Amino acid sequence: MSNVVNEQSIKKLELLFTVVDRSKTEFYVDVLSQFKINSQFVVSGLGTATSEFQELLGLNRQKSVIISIVKKDTATAAIKVLQEKFETVKKGKGIAFCVPMSSIIGINVYQFLSDNRLGKE
Repeated sequence: MSNVVNEQSIKKLELLFTVVDRSKTEFYVDVLSQFKINSQFVVSGLGTATSEFQELLGLNRQKSVIISIVKKDTATAAIKVLQEKFETVKKGKGIAFCVPMSSIIGINVYQFLSDNRLGKE
């Protein structure tokens, strides 16, 4: 296997952060998998709202942060699908945002993160 990457196939990557109720984690991981995401990481978190505020608004403090590595050209589509799911899934509210990755060291690391290990794109 060659370590040379065709410069035309290099696509910029972004980190997509999705914060959802912990009970909906697997659902949103599955939703995101349709975007050829090779790496996803799930981190448990706690919301910061006070208990009085949570009771008033019916919020759940147990959260998951799904960190996905997506190609820049598919990030917008992923955000749109997440927005649709946030609006239509019962108790499926959340937030999502992208942060560009400015550098990656190593061809093999890039190929793994971009799901381009065998030069298939």
